Amino acid sequence: MSKDKHIRWTDQQARAISSRGGNVFVTASAGTGKTTLCAKFVEAACRRGERCLFFAFEESEGQILRNMRSIGLDLQPWVDQGLLKFHAARSTLYGLEMHLAVIHKLTNDFRPRAVIMDPITNLSIVANREEVKSVLMRLVDFFKNRQITTMFTTLTHSGELEQTPTGVSSLMDAWLL
Repeated sequence: MSKDKHIRWTDQQARAISSRGGNVFVTASAGTGKTTLCAKFVEAACRRGERCLFFAFEESEGQILRNMRSIGLDLQPWVDQGLLKFHAARSTLYGLEMHLAVIHKLTNDFRPRAVIMDPITNLSIVANREEVKSVLMRLVDFFKNRQITTMFTTLTHSGELEQTPTGVSSLMDAWLL
């Protein structure tokens, strides 16, 4: 039995994990399990035979794989089978428009059914709030037009739950606080 079976998901989290065709926004502070929820979402999609593309703006692919394996969630077989692809790049690697171009190219080349963007908050390091919101609006449209289920995470600090740092909660189909 994997350790993951001992995680008690809330009803909202369980619905997000099995979500298809829309976009889910996960807002929480550091260390609360945002990436773990994304990994479980990825695992569910891969089990259905769907390709997943995981954009990591904070941790490397190796860190994510290691951290998830430590809680009994082994994503490596999905990578090996070609169902899961990571693109790990610090937001400071290049400008916002280049991030957008890379996301479009990788999505068009890999043709995933599910995409993770973790955490989008890091994009605010390279651009102001309005620029980030504009790019995220374009991405939401891009993914929706391709019927790609998307999970976005954002890091918040105490007292910020109702006002997201990127200001995009109104664009999302579901929002987990």
